[in-house]
Amino acid sequence: MKYMVGYQLLNDDAFTQNIIKNKEHIYEVYFSWGDFPNGRNKQTETELFLPWEAQARQIQDLNKLKDAKIPLNLLLNGNCYGKDSQSRAFFCKIGDTIDYLKETFGLNSVTTTSPLIAKFIKENFPGLEVRASVNMSIGTVEGMDYIAKYFDSYYMQREYNRSLKKIMELKDWCKMHDKKLFLLANSGCFNNCSAHTFHDNLVAHESEIEKMDNAYNFKGICLEYLEDKEKWASLVRDSNYIRPEDIHLYEGLFEAAKLATRVNKSPGRVLEAYIKGKYLGGITELLEPNHSGAIVPCILDNTAFPHDFGNHVLNCDKNCAACSYCKDVFNNALINLGKEDVYVNE
Repeated sequence: MKYMVGYQLLNDDAFTQNIIKNKEHIYEVYFSWGDFPNGRNKQTETELFLPWEAQARQIQDLNKLKDAKIPLNLLLNGNCYGKDSQSRAFFCKIGDTIDYLKETFGLNSVTTTSPLIAKFIKENFPGLEVRASVNMSIGTVEGMDYIAKYFDSYYMQREYNRSLKKIMELKDWCKMHDKKLFLLANSGCFNNCSAHTFHDNLVAHESEIEKMDNAYNFKGICLEYLEDKEKWASLVRDSNYIRPEDIHLYEGLFEAAKLATRVNKSPGRVLEAYIKGKYLGGITELLEPNHSGAIVPCILDNTAFPHDFGNHVLNCDKNCAACSYCKDVFNNALINLGKEDVYVNE
């Protein structure tokens, strides 16, 4: 399996060098640019650097990746572009940005949530691959067919990571229509989250929101959900992540697997775990969002998962009400590292 890795601006270039060291395993590096809304916080807004210093560092890192001949993918995957969504000036800005990134770094592809951005790129940059973002939640052949005119490849809806039947259906359609299929391997989001779209919209407008006198701070409904220890089993049952030990089951089914590494505290650890196909520690530490803090003083020990876990959930009928398999896995993997009483979901 090859991996798409998210660029993260750090205080040194260790992660960039780690990517280059492992370039035989890297499909591409994806990154945000400037002030374009995207699926995460803006790379240049960090306490580590002033904005112009951050941009200069990013340029240095992208040049290193270019010199290593690692393909680059631009993220225009904000869930909302507000008043700019159809603006002529906005599309001129996109065109100028892509021109610059192609000339400077040899940009290979763009990932977007916007059919209009996809259409614009197809009409003006015909050699550039356009990919449908995982945030579009495309999980049917109809969903892919509707936008096939403007997209060359798709991220599969993350909720289907553990459904071999659905994967084969989508893969067969992509093969028949000369499209590429990708997946996101290490999402920490719960399946079918009712607040997911709302949260993505907040992220897209975060630069505006942070200037307001806000009454509430929203960090995800999942964190409130996990305040109830009886819900902790969702970290296994209602999740869609693929453990490093199980990623081999997906080889040949997807072009590559995306690793969410843009906000993880140790992105190199995530990359190394999936390359090695092994991780010693709490599985939530590899995910984005990372729910490790929600279950302190416990961890969900990745080494305690059964050896057939990946194959089991990939082929199960998802009749959770009549099955205790995932609850049993959770109970066996939950380890208390402290002295607090910890609820075990029987």
